[in-house]
Amino acid sequence: MTNHIDDQVLFDVLQERDRQDTKWGAPHEQPDGTGPYAAPLLKIIGDGVTALELADRAKRATDEAIAAGTVTLSDILLEEVFEALAEEAAVPLQTELTQVAAVCVKWARIITERNTKEMN
Repeated sequence: MTNHIDDQVLFDVLQERDRQDTKWGAPHEQPDGTGPYAAPLLKIIGDGVTALELADRAKRATDEAIAAGTVTLSDILLEEVFEALAEEAAVPLQTELTQVAAVCVKWARIITERNTKEMN
């Protein structure tokens, strides 16, 4: 069920999509760059860890945080992002990206609600 905060968050997401298209080009100009053996962080950290390894590590870390009662939104987001990066086939990749988007929208909504409460 959505409300005005959800509407605002989703509107903001669509505006950002337009900015991204301007910055990085039309949506179909970039390849997915995903798959179980993709090395998504190789350019950033240089250790050659595969996407599948990252997804497994993130899932374990999130499961451990859930069990300890310390799970955070960043834990959940990273798990979903790394699971998406490990997917190669279109349908599971789309499912994982939808999960990433849902976590991001949820998190943005929480921050919007928090800011609204602080203003009142």
